[in-house]
Amino acid sequence: MTAKKIATGKKQKAIYWLKEIIKFTVFITLFSVAVDYWRSQDMPSEIPPKLSINTIGGEWVDITKMSYKEPVLVYFWATWCPVCTMVSPSVSWLANDHQVVSVAITSGDNNRLVKYMNYKDYDFPVINDSTGNIGREWGVTATPSIVIVKNGEISSITTGVTTPIGLWLRLFFA
Repeated sequence: MTAKKIATGKKQKAIYWLKEIIKFTVFITLFSVAVDYWRSQDMPSEIPPKLSINTIGGEWVDITKMSYKEPVLVYFWATWCPVCTMVSPSVSWLANDHQVVSVAITSGDNNRLVKYMNYKDYDFPVINDSTGNIGREWGVTATPSIVIVKNGEISSITTGVTTPIGLWLRLFFA
């Protein structure tokens, strides 16, 4: 076999695998979008429910008012949610430079949440939804769920695992 045939074979193999990777990426993207749509169909699509309340740190938040300054990432999560442990560090990272408000659904009392936040070293505001009423008002059926609110309207909804870049892009394009 000549060197030219070997090089051509390697090139064809590389092209084959590149096509396979592209197909897989497109499939995963479409599947993720479909799952996101299905999980978030009960959530509001335009105007979010009012959310003006104190965080566990005593800070007053008004999502609608905040959203007129810059987009707000509203993060619905729970201490008992295994997937949330993968998403929460990304949310904490974003909270350094962006408006983030989280809602801890049925995760215990304020003291338990403060201890949990300190133990995990998370740094984002938390509203304690100990009864799950806020989550129900917002139509949250799965955690984690992330809603981007801009100018008083919902611009993006996603559920499940997401990356820091995915969250940042949602805020950027809101």
